[in-house]
Amino acid sequence: MVGFGLARGIALGAAFAFAGFGAGGAWAGTGGRGSSTWTDGTAVVGYRTAADLQRALDARPAVIVRSIPALKTVELRPKQAIAAYAAWIAVQPGITSVERRRPRAPRTEPAVTAARPGVTSFQWQYLATRADQIPAAVLRAAAAFTVAVVDTGADLSAPDLAAKAPTTYNVRTRSTAVDDPNGHGTFVASLAVGSITNNEGIAGAGGDARLMVVQAGGTDGSFSDVEEAGAISWAVDHGARIINLSFGGLDTSSTERKAIDYAVAHDVLLVAAVGNDHDGGNPVEYPAALLQPVGSNGRGGVGLAVGASNATGARAFFSHTGSYLSLVAPGESVFGAVAGGSSAARFPRVALPGSLAGTYGYASGTSFAAPQVAGAAALVWAANPALTAAGVADILEQSASGHGAWNDELGFGVLDVAAAVQRATPAIAAGVAGPVTVAGARVGRRVTLSWKSAGATSYRISLAAAAVAPRVLEATTTATTGSWSLPTGSYTFTVDAFDSAGAVASSAAWSVSIAQATATLRLAATRSSGRAPLAVDISARLRSSDDTVATAGRTIVLESYDGRVWTRAARATTDSAGRTLWRFMLERGAYRVRARSTETADLAATTSPTITLRAR
Repeated sequence: MVGFGLARGIALGAAFAFAGFGAGGAWAGTGGRGSSTWTDGTAVVGYRTAADLQRALDARPAVIVRSIPALKTVELRPKQAIAAYAAWIAVQPGITSVERRRPRAPRTEPAVTAARPGVTSFQWQYLATRADQIPAAVLRAAAAFTVAVVDTGADLSAPDLAAKAPTTYNVRTRSTAVDDPNGHGTFVASLAVGSITNNEGIAGAGGDARLMVVQAGGTDGSFSDVEEAGAISWAVDHGARIINLSFGGLDTSSTERKAIDYAVAHDVLLVAAVGNDHDGGNPVEYPAALLQPVGSNGRGGVGLAVGASNATGARAFFSHTGSYLSLVAPGESVFGAVAGGSSAARFPRVALPGSLAGTYGYASGTSFAAPQVAGAAALVWAANPALTAAGVADILEQSASGHGAWNDELGFGVLDVAAAVQRATPAIAAGVAGPVTVAGARVGRRVTLSWKSAGATSYRISLAAAAVAPRVLEATTTATTGSWSLPTGSYTFTVDAFDSAGAVASSAAWSVSIAQATATLRLAATRSSGRAPLAVDISARLRSSDDTVATAGRTIVLESYDGRVWTRAARATTDSAGRTLWRFMLERGAYRVRARSTETADLAATTSPTITLRAR
């Protein structure tokens, strides 16, 4: 790294440039097409504390268009040019990210919305998923769980939705008005938890589960990752256990990821549609690919990415395929409630014999497959309230038509609601004869666990932590021991035992804490004084108090003191020995410098002693 001449009293960073990092490094985007293009006058800003944000706004004011306190994120509209403002605020203390808005659109397939399936039942999907075979006790117990539909709102006069007396919120207007002239949200909500007891219209997949309607999209159905994130955080904060996301876009953002992480940290199950453009390139879409990551092939994940099937159980022609697919549900010409003010071209009306109220019709898309999975999740949780969100997702996958086998066309197969509920029902005397016992030990950062249960044929191992999203470590294993290396934090392990019939029993939680290692940082210069221009090599060496915690790949920040404040001069990454090096040409003057390492999960932050350099 090469520095440039520095005048007395000016911090090193004011005239220093180096490879791999710059003002744009913090805000140019986080993984998506066109991520550095600013298409409107707003920026989405993440911050560490409210004081950090206020400090930046005091320096250069901007209008707060939208605030999501739970995610420490705001959307700002500055008076100056957006690109210049984004570059400036990105390097302010306490600002963690600056990004553009990401578009989101409903995942409907208009080309086949008017088609009728070749079956005798109007609501054929309810029978195809065996949602009609759920015990009455489970249907009633689902009332303890709330399914949130983040979408274009809902027509609350639709009989199947009105019967649920839903909780409502509009993130755009900050009101309870969620009118749905678009129609997409109404159709989705009816499929998820439309009333099964009002003797009218259709039956949603979720039994007596409660409905929450959170409007993010406008009349045309479009919105952004910012409205999506605000909707997710609001739903989590107001009691949703399952959130349906029937929309997508071609890239993601830190704002969207923070919202997903927030929901997962609160043990909320997220369900998303994978997309409808299979023959148009089959692109990866978000947020689905955040729930079941690309390359995972059904393993792990923090939610369910849902594709669409047709009346024969095959993949619907428009439904995306790929490694981020979890499972599928009926999505080609499915029957649901239609919003009264929606377009008849988009949602053709169909006369429903015996119906006295409401409007109904057929529509297609992965948008309409996902809510059936969301509703089914409420029934699984009703059958076994002790399950985690990850446990509910795993049961829905393992009970689908693939019987535990995954492929990139159907994921784990077509949703089977009855099989999922049966698999979730706790075993009292169904084959898991004894309790699940767990024992564990820790050596350094490695945790070893053992478990057993008489009568069990397989086990599932889950891990939860305050700073780590709950996840399944082993979805299905016959082993009775396991070992994992973990970063600093407090963890809770849970083991579920399954018998030959798929019934499950769960262990008590086993907890362990792993302490954060302390660090020391030393700074040295080849020459502390000499005639200007003075060539100086400054080296830093990071050491850890725990030999098992590596010091390689750590971020070291070099700072200069101008008599008032410390200012960042440069940043570098340590080598395999924990060392890093900078080279400067100093003009005449005195310079006070120090190095600082940033905090990580396994290594505490530390600051070196100050050294003084003089050029005569």
